[in-house]
Amino acid sequence: MADKQSDNKTFEEKMNELEAIVNQLEQGNVSLEESMDKFKVGIQLSEQLQDTLTKAEHTMAKMMDKDGNEVDFETPQDEKDDQNANQAD
Repeated sequence: MADKQSDNKTFEEKMNELEAIVNQLEQGNVSLEESMDKFKVGIQLSEQLQDTLTKAEHTMAKMMDKDGNEVDFETPQDEKDDQNANQAD
C-alpha cells in the first residue's frame, strides 16, 4: 500500500518525506518497532528516488535524430571524430 501512495507523489514530495523520516530516526524519539517501519519506508523511498534519478540521467543522455527517434547523445562516430581531432593536435 505504501508503494501505491508513493508512486503518486512527486520527486520533491518523496524527498521531503525521506528527510522527515531521517530526522525522526536521528532524534531517536520513536519506538524500536516504529523505527523499523520508518526505516523500511525510507529504504523504499530511497530506491524510488534513485530510480527516478537514473531514468532522468538516461533521458538526458539521449537526443532525437532527424526522424524523431531517440539516439545516444554520443554515438560511436562522435567518439571516432574526437579521437581523430586529438590525433591531429
